Amino acid sequence: MYQYDAVDQEFVADRAREFREQVARRLSGELSEDQFKTLRLMNGLYLQLHAYMLRIAIPYGSLNARQMRRLAHIGRTYDRGYGHFTTRQNLQFHWIKLRDAPDILDQLAEVDMHAIQTSGNCIRNVTSDPYAGATAEELDDPRVWSEAIRQWSSLHPEFSFLPRKFKIAITAAPNDRTAAKVHDIGLMIRRGRDGQLGFEVIVGGGLGRTPYVGPTIAEFLPANRLFSYLEAILRVYNRHGRRDNIYKARIKILVAALGAEEFARQVAEEWAKIGPEGDLPDTELARIRGAFATTVFEALPATSEVFETAKAADPALARFARNNLRPHKKPGYTIVEVSLKTIGDTPGDATSDQMDVIADLAERYGQDDIRVTHEQNLVLPHVRLDDVPEVFAQLQATGLASANVNLISDIIACPGLDYCALANARAIPVAQQIAQTFADPDRAEAIGELKIKISGCINACGHHHVGHIGILGVDKKGEEFYQLTLGGSGAEDAAVGKMLGPALPYDKVAAAIDTLVEVYLRERHEGERFLDTYRRTGVEPFKEAVYADAH
Repeated sequence: MYQYDAVDQEFVADRAREFREQVARRLSGELSEDQFKTLRLMNGLYLQLHAYMLRIAIPYGSLNARQMRRLAHIGRTYDRGYGHFTTRQNLQFHWIKLRDAPDILDQLAEVDMHAIQTSGNCIRNVTSDPYAGATAEELDDPRVWSEAIRQWSSLHPEFSFLPRKFKIAITAAPNDRTAAKVHDIGLMIRRGRDGQLGFEVIVGGGLGRTPYVGPTIAEFLPANRLFSYLEAILRVYNRHGRRDNIYKARIKILVAALGAEEFARQVAEEWAKIGPEGDLPDTELARIRGAFATTVFEALPATSEVFETAKAADPALARFARNNLRPHKKPGYTIVEVSLKTIGDTPGDATSDQMDVIADLAERYGQDDIRVTHEQNLVLPHVRLDDVPEVFAQLQATGLASANVNLISDIIACPGLDYCALANARAIPVAQQIAQTFADPDRAEAIGELKIKISGCINACGHHHVGHIGILGVDKKGEEFYQLTLGGSGAEDAAVGKMLGPALPYDKVAAAIDTLVEVYLRERHEGERFLDTYRRTGVEPFKEAVYADAH
């Protein structure tokens, strides 16, 4: 991972010292809550239903064992012994006392972590592929570009007070694990016909009240021109973005209003004014690339007798291997995805003890490398096949061996009304009920890939719009109801789901999902995922079955 230098370290330490003074002024009454709000939000501190929530940045979802242990310590010392990993690859603590926030930021700074720009109308944490540097699919390491964007955007004077929050995702693989097409800017690394590295640039995606799949405004942007082009996009947005209406302030609204072609024309016009001097020098990109710790791989055979023997003797390990292991670019290694979706637990939560175990495994078996996924799981990207049985055994011992990655119980869910002041309905109990409904692992594997995503309000923190099955909590005269959508995708085939029909009451949701699955199993052709079957049949067989049962 990227190694902080003295400049990076001083930057985060300075911000922590500054925030300590701001908190002292708030606690003394010198600052009112309204005056303090902007200051705390720029440091990732939210006031939620029951307590303060601190959102900690994990840039492009990458951290090491030392950092994970520090997060575990913070959870034990200042929270309730756990943390919540989010769809932006960050970590949230939901029970923070204001007086403790400065100490937490100091302790984060000691391990090269912070909460800068995890909130506010600025460029937020850059999302990237959790398999970066490990998968043979990628054309380049997207973490290098993500880190360059982090450094470029942090406290950038022109972009620190945008019309609204701004999110960037970058991927270098054909399988998009970042939901790039529903970000404000999605960057997909491409190779030109001459072998030159470049980017497909997608602008104006987003979810919330008005979901959009972003259009491509540049099919191939030479890589060395990326930063001037990003600046041009942000300048056009800063110039035209609405500041009088929070619901119309995101760049997706501007792109939709102008049209992709006109927006691209204005970006090109601005880009010409900036010129190549606005780009990152090759020497600076080389410095950033060189600051990533080198991963040294052993020369290993492609198969492991130790692993194959253990797998043959243990059906649970065999199931884990089928669902949670991914191919590695180096023979004899694998990518291990650790599910944070144990049946009955809160999706995305990890206890401090579990964080410590992940840190130990990363240090001993995984090149001191840990990733957070967009889908609220963790990844050990560099594990020898020989070591998988021992890694699995330790995961089992701490409740982290659920073999359900990409299956129906691998649910994305926002904190919902259990924590969030914006929510209309609970999301966590709905996710738990659905997971219990499909707790039989044989049935889950027979169903195959099925992505359920749940949001407790229209802000769509659970990305329900792009779930194969999306669930949105709504309030009806003080009662919790849930709208279902079908056919969404946040992957390379991105699509916004279509509403199934009238909202269902809380106690009918899990049964409705069961009905949708039964229709899929009845209608599917060989080899089809749920999404494929839905796209072939359309909504009618699903709608007819759910509402026949509902009434």
